[in-house]
Amino acid sequence: MISGTVKGPAGAPFRGAFVQARNPETRMTVSVLSDSQGRYQVRNLPPGAYELRAKAIGYGDDQRSEVNVADGKSLHMDFSLQNGKVRWSDLTSHQGKKLLPEGKGKEVLMGKCFACHQFQSRIAAKAPRNAAGWAAGIEMMRRTIKYRMRNVTDADAAEMTAYLTKHFGPNSELPSPSDMPGYSELVRPVSDEALNMVYVDFEMPVPNRFPWSAAPDNKGNFWIPFFGAANRIGRLDPATGEVEEFAVPFQENAAGVHSTFPTPDGAVWLGEQGTNRIGRWDPVTRKITEYVDTDGGGKVTVRVNQEGIVWGSGKLSRFDPKTGQFTHYPEIPSSYSIAIDKDGNAWFSVLADGNSIGRADAKSGKVTRWAPPTPNAYPRRMAFDSQGFLWFGEYRSGKIGRFDPKTETFQEYPLPGANPTPYALNVDRNDRIWYSSMDMNVVGRLDPKTGKVIEYPFPYSENTMREFFLDSQGRMWFGSPANNRVGYFMPSNLQ
Repeated sequence: MISGTVKGPAGAPFRGAFVQARNPETRMTVSVLSDSQGRYQVRNLPPGAYELRAKAIGYGDDQRSEVNVADGKSLHMDFSLQNGKVRWSDLTSHQGKKLLPEGKGKEVLMGKCFACHQFQSRIAAKAPRNAAGWAAGIEMMRRTIKYRMRNVTDADAAEMTAYLTKHFGPNSELPSPSDMPGYSELVRPVSDEALNMVYVDFEMPVPNRFPWSAAPDNKGNFWIPFFGAANRIGRLDPATGEVEEFAVPFQENAAGVHSTFPTPDGAVWLGEQGTNRIGRWDPVTRKITEYVDTDGGGKVTVRVNQEGIVWGSGKLSRFDPKTGQFTHYPEIPSSYSIAIDKDGNAWFSVLADGNSIGRADAKSGKVTRWAPPTPNAYPRRMAFDSQGFLWFGEYRSGKIGRFDPKTETFQEYPLPGANPTPYALNVDRNDRIWYSSMDMNVVGRLDPKTGKVIEYPFPYSENTMREFFLDSQGRMWFGSPANNRVGYFMPSNLQ
């Protein structure tokens, strides 16, 4: 264990700093928060050499290198933070939307590019580029991510290039966000309960893999879909940090692998948004076979029910591996999440109208839809709890929804924050609901018994979490595409 205190510039205890221990060999980083007395503890570290860092927004990092952790030994390490600058790459997406200068280029970026990533990692954290540099980057995205960028016109590209060059170019005069009017009103307090959290994450060995999630198999490995142009899936061994990659057959441009789902037989199914294909990784041959759906759209989420039927979202479909045939549901032209109930039926969220969830009966094929009480709620991810209630995030309304399939009734739970945007979502072993906020950059926990929500800070900006998976140890696993990491989190008193 490593423990100690974090102090601020005047020597007083510093509350809410992240203290991180990174093992360069395994690329594993453990992040904890300092409490109201500035104290922290990093527990259960495997033996090895670590790099330590204390950090907080608006302060300079305090770092230590080559800190050796021996088995069963404890170390004491104190940190001191000095005043620094708030960087644009530190902001939440909500703060950026409010503070970034207005302009046509901003509108295009928000509307065309920020569906997959935000501005922090791909724009603000980069070295300043001139007009040619920004134009080349935009053109590369248009060329490789065709299924997402096909509606970006030459005029759009020119507007974005001009905006980025002006505000993030070599001659930019953009001040620190903290010097801009309105910044202080956008900084939100952190509760004492929210300091009780530990994150463990693993950097991908190859840059820009854009890992969408991390799904557990029955051998303790985690399967990662690499979204975008990597055209691969990865298998993480958390004991070593090793990530082994497997290429999909399609390599012409971006396949957009959006989802992986391991099955008890050792196979892994995947969905390709860019090609409208599903794939199966074979544990014997260690190769991926693709199955092309010619009905259009793109495969987003894949789930496999108890009978081995593979359900795919986008244009809702089911695939029978025994016959190699797809069945389509034309009344559902645009779905996103899928959850399988105890009877093998597929539940889905609908994006076409922005306001419904539904069920496709596995036996009869009948499709039934229900609309949440709040209009334009835009349901995203969904999951069942132990009582059979279906939980889902209402991305646009800023609520968590619950649907009772027996009574066909809804209950909604408002979330805190100016723009909660719940995206990734799952249910833990105590039937508490965990979600990620895309715009507020927090991980939230809703207790349905009390309605109480705790918002936990995330150690990196732009979390971009899309999906949560619960492992056999009760840890909630995530991918953070913009940060090129996968990992898990849990309250530190359960560590």
